[in-house]
Amino acid sequence: MATIHHTTIEPGKLELLAAWLPAQSWFRPGGGELTRAGGFRLDDPAGEVGIELLVVTDDRDAYLVPMAYRGVPLAGAPEGALIGTAEHGVLGTRWFYDGAQDPVVRAELARLLRGETVPQQQSESDAVDTSVTVAPVAGAVEPVVHRVLAPVEESAGEPVAGRVVAGYTAPDGSARRAVFVTAG
Repeated sequence: MATIHHTTIEPGKLELLAAWLPAQSWFRPGGGELTRAGGFRLDDPAGEVGIELLVVTDDRDAYLVPMAYRGVPLAGAPEGALIGTAEHGVLGTRWFYDGAQDPVVRAELARLLRGETVPQQQSESDAVDTSVTVAPVAGAVEPVVHRVLAPVEESAGEPVAGRVVAGYTAPDGSARRAVFVTAG
């Protein structure tokens, strides 16, 4: 189980993302300042990697950014996977990686899609995030991260098997639901 430290991180996650996101091929520039709009955490069973799936919005779009935080650099990390480094008030230097390119995050997303783990609230150590609905799939799955989130109609009913659905609030304040991850 992860421990949540109520401390500082410099630069903050949004500052790291504001510098990293514009270099991504799927990012749509010109939307305005980033704000945090939701997300959830997953636990690394080995306790070495922090895992958080952040939803950030600008004045136009919502983006999903899975993040891995590590106490040491990721050996063999793909080019462009490093989001940046930050100083954590308790743990020291943390290396932040794009979770879609981190093997531990991908493994935990696959476990989530199979119903073998549960999403957790971002600000509490082991509290299940009941706003995240998972319709598990059987067998081997390869997670596919959808970066630009498209709203899904509230009346769509139950989630489709293999998709993780969580709520986020749009910049205009309206509540929406968005597809996060599907089994590929």
